[in-house]
Amino acid sequence: MVSKGTHVIIPLVDHLEDERWEAKIVQQNGNKIKLSVNSPANAVIGLYGVTVATTSQKDEVAATYKSSKNIVMLFNPWCEEDTVFLDDEEERKEYVLNDIGRIYYGTENQIGARTWNFGQFHEGILDACLFILEKSDMPPSGQADPVNVVRVISALINAQDDFGVLVGNWSGNYSDGVSPTAWSSSVEILKKYHSSNGTPVSYGQCWVFSGVTTTVLRCLGIPARSVTNFQSAHDTDVSLTTDVYLDENLEPIDYLNRDSVWNFHVWNECWMARADLPAGHGGWQAVDSTPQETSQGTFRCGPASVNAIRSGQVYLKHDTPFVFAEVNSDKIYWQRNLDGTFSQIYSEKKAVGHCISTKAVGSDERADITHLYKHPEGSEEERIAVELASRYGSKPDVYSAPNAEDVTVEVKVEGEGPRMGADAKLSILVKNLSSQPRRATLHSQVAVMYYTGVLKGTIKKDELPVELLPNEAVVGKEMAAKISFTNPLPRTLKGVVFRVEGLGLQRGHEVVVGDVGAHATVTLTEHFIPTQPGPRKLVASLDCKELTQVHGVADVVVLEQ
Repeated sequence: MVSKGTHVIIPLVDHLEDERWEAKIVQQNGNKIKLSVNSPANAVIGLYGVTVATTSQKDEVAATYKSSKNIVMLFNPWCEEDTVFLDDEEERKEYVLNDIGRIYYGTENQIGARTWNFGQFHEGILDACLFILEKSDMPPSGQADPVNVVRVISALINAQDDFGVLVGNWSGNYSDGVSPTAWSSSVEILKKYHSSNGTPVSYGQCWVFSGVTTTVLRCLGIPARSVTNFQSAHDTDVSLTTDVYLDENLEPIDYLNRDSVWNFHVWNECWMARADLPAGHGGWQAVDSTPQETSQGTFRCGPASVNAIRSGQVYLKHDTPFVFAEVNSDKIYWQRNLDGTFSQIYSEKKAVGHCISTKAVGSDERADITHLYKHPEGSEEERIAVELASRYGSKPDVYSAPNAEDVTVEVKVEGEGPRMGADAKLSILVKNLSSQPRRATLHSQVAVMYYTGVLKGTIKKDELPVELLPNEAVVGKEMAAKISFTNPLPRTLKGVVFRVEGLGLQRGHEVVVGDVGAHATVTLTEHFIPTQPGPRKLVASLDCKELTQVHGVADVVVLEQ
């Protein structure tokens, strides 16, 4: 329809002007004509068919020719009038053109990095991205607005309710698909989804959802990056707090404790102006494709203005309350009273949202961007943001009554923290900040926990009476690459599989290794012929039931012949 910008009639003009569809003859040779065509910055993106109509002076009936070749319109971050315009060339190279990146995982004390092949320029990826847009219910006219496009992509990267790209699986059983930790590239996932006519690919977890989202957004011309938040809260009831419910004896009430704190969670940011929000809220927008909570009935999240998250303006769309809670919610402890009601007994103000990380521009270093999401912990601005945000949540009175916090508890881990196969040592520091003696009971619990914050089982539970004096504390050409792996565990690893891939070096494939004995070393030599010049990365990952998140990367500089 002409009125919706999905049927465009391009006039022939003598002089090209900006901001409208138009064409000018720039070369004419016999019966061959070359045209230069202008498109406006707010054009609908996607696949266009092309028809040429010609008339002669004698003939009034137009002859039409439908071209067999289509034209693809993308967003343009080099165009000042485009909503996604990014004015820094180095950032454009990183967030649009770079087809390799790094995604961070682990814990804030042991931050791991894995190389990810985004591969947005790989053959077939643009077709796969257009296929995803086509599968959405968004009318084509809506494809002019990057806010709409990003929101749709956020929903369609997960398969939770719309047969999207990836099936999420946190069960530990991946026998009928690929383990989330085995992937190191978006290319295979997107090509598999497209070639199967939209059959969801098994399986993904947050870093896989994020990696694929970065690929799709960069492919469509939207500047994007993968972002990792350590100690990331999952608020299930829009309270904008992370709530822990305890009974009269300070035992956890499992069926009420639905909120969780993940060791880490990976989402995305995309860059755009936000004409739909008050001034000052353009720039980086948080978008999350991992299916956690529904937004307007669909598993999606964002785009949420990072500036709005920082200032606690959670009433600005989209899904700002959920992202705010992930990075800056307070952890509130509630104890059940004899009449069944709950009273707030303790709050942790710095438990959530640490070391928010993304790959630095132009290097493989880690950039800490926590300051973009929150004011310094404990500052007056940060407290104002938290209290402002909570007024728009389901528990607006949480901060109405001040609580005395004269006894504090801190858990400290010695050295670099626990390592695989070794003992973990920690100390518990209890401080009495008041001028009066305090008698307390220290409840401690050690449990096995998935990185998503879900408890599996309790290892150790303890109660210890503590008497504290005033202000006292208690301290408790063909080329080859050699890939080598040493089992760190005192047990045999069963069914070990290597996955090797390098954009421009080696197609992604699996190598079945089998069993690897306790503390044994296995070495694999990969032979391959590079296909693209320039700096490349060879990525290898190992996967088995007993050990995940094992991967390595080698930098390879490929010279032109």
